[in-house]
Amino acid sequence: MNLKEIHIGKLIEQRVKETEIESSRVCSFFGCTENEIIQMYKAENLYTDVIIKWCKLLEYDFFRIYTQHLILYSPIAHGKYKNEAKNLKIPAFRKNIYTREVIDFMLELVQSGSKTKIQIINEYNIPKTTLYKWLQKYGTGD
Repeated sequence: MNLKEIHIGKLIEQRVKETEIESSRVCSFFGCTENEIIQMYKAENLYTDVIIKWCKLLEYDFFRIYTQHLILYSPIAHGKYKNEAKNLKIPAFRKNIYTREVIDFMLELVQSGSKTKIQIINEYNIPKTTLYKWLQKYGTGD
């Protein structure tokens, strides 16, 4: 899966096929026509309330895909925003919570030779000790 370029409609369509849900059930759930569902499959972006409905119907957390994108491609917080996180009224989340999919992605990059360990550390801001622990625990530590 390409976490850099997310096309939510295609991912939803793929999940619908995997779960083999009838199109009539999908249409009934959303209260719309089959053409409108097809338009959702073609959409690169959807409103969050629509994605939440898809999550419930398909029993799959599509927002995790966006979270993994943030873990891999967002810069580390620097300066005043990092220090102000304590004073926020909305929940503050730690960036360094890695899913198994992210870990497997990093290990595949190293094991396939696509990227060196140093490149992964620098490009994805993965702490050196974290990467080496993953290599010991899940992959080859070569």
